[in-house]
Amino acid sequence: MKQDAIRLVSKCERCQKHSSPIYQPAEPLTTMLSPAPFMQWRMDIVGPFPLAAGQRKFFLVAIDYFTKWVEAEPLARITEGEVMKFIWKNIVCRFGIPREIISDNDRGSTGESPFSLVFGTKAIIPAELGIPSYRVMNFSEEFNEILLRENLDLIEELREKAFLRMQRYKNIMINSYNKRVKTRSFQVGDLVLRRADALKPVGKLDPVWEGPYKITGIIGKGAYELEVPEGRPLPRPWNVHNLKKYFT
Repeated sequence: MKQDAIRLVSKCERCQKHSSPIYQPAEPLTTMLSPAPFMQWRMDIVGPFPLAAGQRKFFLVAIDYFTKWVEAEPLARITEGEVMKFIWKNIVCRFGIPREIISDNDRGSTGESPFSLVFGTKAIIPAELGIPSYRVMNFSEEFNEILLRENLDLIEELREKAFLRMQRYKNIMINSYNKRVKTRSFQVGDLVLRRADALKPVGKLDPVWEGPYKITGIIGKGAYELEVPEGRPLPRPWNVHNLKKYFT
């Protein structure tokens, strides 16, 4: 009788769609390291915010994986044309063609400022112009030229140290993350529920999960292609973190 009750409850559609989100990682963490400045960028859309001048309410932000150099621009709307214009103007024309542009949530630290990893020297911040610091008060043009040449000679060493520091940080992060992993995977043809769309407001009594959807393809590293019951594919892959098995 107990097993019958478990099976009955597990197949309850309303119970499945209102069950709590799954926070335990389902796949080992995959990290990325960029070997040099401006080869890999990560890009995110932030917003919407309260309307600003020109109806702008979004921020398109790109951060270089290696130096953490930031390029950002406010936009009224996010379209393919606006994104392509941003990439061309803020990345390609300024730093060259990147090897990859990725969207993720990485927060690794290099231990150095973006300015120093790009230019090989420490930036003078605006506060130092208003309230002169020691290095501003003791500025010597001749000595400054010598110091700049020395810094440029040492910039590769500085970047190598930053790369090794990021590598150590990511190894620690991987080990900590992977201890909590409980593998969850699906096969083609499986029915799954998907986390409710974050763009739609979800109240306390609204379903946490949507679906069911059918698995139509396995991309790898926890990414799956889905389609609705009528056979229409979803426009992008979904990560296993946002999926759970649907019982019928």
